[in-house]
Amino acid sequence: MDILYLLVGLVLIIFAANFMTDGASGIAARFGVSEFIVGVTVVAVGTSSPELVVSLLSALRGETAIALGNVVGSNMFNTLVIVGITAIIMPLSLTADNIRKDIPFGVLATIVLLICASDNILADGATPEISRSDGLLMLCFFVIFLAYTIFSAADVKGSKKVPAALSPQYSQATAEKSGFADFINPKPIYVESAPAAAVGKEKKEKKLWMLIIMTVGGLAGLVLGGDLFLDGAVAIARRFGIGDTVIAVTIVAGGTSLPELAASITAAVKHKPGIALGNILGSNILNIFLVLGASASVAPLQMGDIGPMDLLAVFAAALLMFIAAFTFKSKKIDRAEGVIFVLLYIAYIVWVVIR
Repeated sequence: MDILYLLVGLVLIIFAANFMTDGASGIAARFGVSEFIVGVTVVAVGTSSPELVVSLLSALRGETAIALGNVVGSNMFNTLVIVGITAIIMPLSLTADNIRKDIPFGVLATIVLLICASDNILADGATPEISRSDGLLMLCFFVIFLAYTIFSAADVKGSKKVPAALSPQYSQATAEKSGFADFINPKPIYVESAPAAAVGKEKKEKKLWMLIIMTVGGLAGLVLGGDLFLDGAVAIARRFGIGDTVIAVTIVAGGTSLPELAASITAAVKHKPGIALGNILGSNILNIFLVLGASASVAPLQMGDIGPMDLLAVFAAALLMFIAAFTFKSKKIDRAEGVIFVLLYIAYIVWVVIR
């Protein structure tokens, strides 16, 4: 039954996130909010809603080890497994913007996490935790990143052509999985913008009351799915004597990262590695600044079994992407490097389980 709760909760979270994002985007469009603003706010946040809901509910229920472990595990899974598998399918080319902005911003996020979680090092006798003030600091970084993203997207708004991710012809499913980085690429893929009449017709396909039901129902589904998922994960951990942190870093993190994995593999198969990489980079930044920031603002997050080595592992994974971007002449993550990424993740999980 516990495994059933886990699976049903995960499926409910994924589908509810899609409904909520579709509904909220439709409502915003009805009230004249521009598409690119919707894309970098409602849609992008919607992609991280599984991690956000699970970590927030964990913090509210006092399961802070799961809240923190979920983010640590998700970022490790995203960087090493998703990047690795995607690169094995199709080498990931790094754009100039990835190298100059996206990857360094991801490294910055892990440095902020390290500093916020190092209270015992910075002050003798302090309890290592991510406090409410740390959470608010992370949310400030999220606002800065969001503002930067919006202003960057605004630079292309005046063009006769719009980025593919902001075009009415760009599928909602793809937009939901693309992450923040796709909206700030200086050399986006362009498509012809649809005529105004066609856009208007598309927006009228769903009634306003239906969009409201989708949004509210999606939010309710996220909460219910998150509850079921947490109940199943915690029960399994307790039954087999597994620590909450191990469950969070492995099962919970892997489960909440499945949407990103599916989206990235699909993008690679369709020969669109830029979408896959943007999905991963954006998710990692959001996990730290938004998910951890919001969770710590609700309740201080005790470190539990998450130690300095776990945080250093997250930093090392982000740094590995940075090194790959600045040292390899090909400016891409090829299949051999993808295999190395996956093997490093396996080594990390083995260490987490046996330590």
